[in-house]
Parts: sequence; structure tokens; C-alpha cells
Amino acid sequence: MTVTEVPADERVPAERQTDLTSGVSGRPRDLQRTFQLWLAAVWLLDAVLQIQPFMFTPGKSGFSGMIGATASGNPGWIANAITWNASIVDHHPVLTNSSFALVQFLIAFGIIWRRTSKGALVLSVVWAIGVWWFGEGLGGVFSGGATPLGGGPGAVLFYAVLAILLWPSRGPDTPFVAAKALGAPTAKMVWGSLWAVLAVLCLVGSGRSPQYLQSLVKVSGQPGWLAHLDRFSVSFLLHDGTAAAVVLAVLCCVAAMSVYLPAWFTQFAIVLVVVAFTLIWAAVQNFGGILAGGATDPNSAPLVVLLALVYWPLTHPARSLASAGGSRLFASSGATATGPGGLDLVSPPATPGEA
Repeated sequence: MTVTEVPADERVPAERQTDLTSGVSGRPRDLQRTFQLWLAAVWLLDAVLQIQPFMFTPGKSGFSGMIGATASGNPGWIANAITWNASIVDHHPVLTNSSFALVQFLIAFGIIWRRTSKGALVLSVVWAIGVWWFGEGLGGVFSGGATPLGGGPGAVLFYAVLAILLWPSRGPDTPFVAAKALGAPTAKMVWGSLWAVLAVLCLVGSGRSPQYLQSLVKVSGQPGWLAHLDRFSVSFLLHDGTAAAVVLAVLCCVAAMSVYLPAWFTQFAIVLVVVAFTLIWAAVQNFGGILAGGATDPNSAPLVVLLALVYWPLTHPARSLASAGGSRLFASSGATATGPGGLDLVSPPATPGEA
């Protein structure tokens, strides 16, 4: 049995041996942690937007006015809860808004620090549900205005869904990151249900009304280049809003089924989703209104994109590379890697005359 000497330029550098060894032992890069940090970044943006000066003022032009406006069109039991919350904020704008901002900062930095990430994710779910009810009027689901083009069923609801999908868990990130916390079958059910709901919301209530859809685009206060895009969006939605809603509903249905189809189709559907909601974020949601001032969050589109990427099908190229690197480690150290029956895993087959 012979051991082939690996050329110097192919040997694995010492600083990479630890990573390769971890790859051989089945520990791929933790993409789940990467997505957790992205979620923390969005929470941090929310917290920063919460401390804008106008948010501390009472009246219709302040935060309480924004909350109270979401009561319109909702059933009485929802509208009363929103009005009650808006009244408290209106009477104590500095205290309440400071508390809201503090909670969001705690969530963001809590997710960033590993030791508190689980507690922060739990807090984010509880906080998101509370804000969805008392601050967003359940995203307009019961008022008929929860179209995904405008951010329905509520941007904050996606924070809660992502917190559950990204719950810290052991194991590989395959077949997709969301499966790490819930398991692939359950994660697929969540994905399918979510996109089915979005498809329905595109078509019910005001979701396919051209007049309502064009009213979602706020031209006033936007930078010139964005205002120009907004005027195009208003014209398009006013004339073809119903067609746009139907096309988006079809895309949502395709996305819902994609996780049960081959990986290449899932990837294709996710690319379509990312492109579509990026365009929606710019042309309809105006980047959440951040550039015009007065925004409280970046709206739902960035969170939909983040959620879609959590389901991106993953393969094992890194693990294969690590295994190859591990074999080179054996060769460069002069060790012999053997398989069952003493089969040489490093040396190539002997050529005639070699022994």
C-alpha cells in the first residue's frame, strides 16, 4: 500500500484545518445564525424609527394618531381595543413611545447576543402579536384592506413568523434553514399556508380594487426620483390594478406549491418572489415611507424577502469540499486513510510495475 505525497500547493493551510475538520464531522456553517442577525437588524431599524421626534407628540400628527387611524373599518371589538391603546399613547406620548422603543432595542440586541437570543425571540413573538392587534388593527384583515401590495396582513406579523422559523436549534441547515427549527414537513406547511393566505388577500376585500390599490402609493413627500416612480405606479394600478392583483395571487400560489416540487423549481419561485416584492417595496410601499419621514417600520416586503431566503434549498458542496480537504490532511501528514477491509482512501490505484 502506498501513500501519495500531495504537492505543496495543494496542501491544506494550517489555519483551515479546524474548519475542514468540523466539516468532516458534519457541522456546516450556521446560516440560521446569519438570518437571526438579519432579523435583529430589522428590529434595530424599527427601534430607530420609533424614536423620531414626531413620535413623541400627541394628537393626530403623532404616534397616537397613526394608531387611531387603523381602527377605521374594523369590527367594534377590534376598533375599541385600538382606540383604547391610542388614547393611552395620546395622554402619555413620551412615556409610552419611549417604552415601545426600549422593547424593540431589547429585542434587537437580545437576538444579537447568543445567550439572550431565545428570550429575545420569545419577546419578539409576544410583542409582534400585541402590536399587530393594538397597533395595526390585525393588519386590515377584517377591514378588507390587507392586500400584500400594501403590506398585508401586517408587517409585524412576519416578525413573529420569522422568530419561530429561526428558533436556535442544533443540526444542519439543510434542506433549508427554516427546517432546522421546525423540521422540513412542518416548515413546508407553514410556508404553504402563509403563501395561500397571501394569495387570498390579493383577491378579497379591496385587494383587487384599482381605486384602492392606487391610493396605497403615497407620492407626497418622497424624493423626486421616487415620486416619479410613484406617479407611474399610481397610473398603472388605476388602469391595471385588478390584473396586477391576480398576477400576484398566481405568484403566491406558485410559491406555496414550490416547496413540494424539485429544488430547482423552489429556487426559481423564490427568485420570482424576491424580485416581485423588491419591486413592490420600491414602487408601491415606497421603502416603507422611510425616505419621506413618518415611517414606523420598513413595511412587509423586506420581511417577505427574508422569509423567502430562509426557505432557499441548500445542497452539500461545502461538506463535500471539507471531506476532500480531510483526505488531503491525511496525505500531507503521512497518515494512511483506510476504509472497510483496509481499502486505501487516499492513494490512487497503483500503476503497472508499482508496488
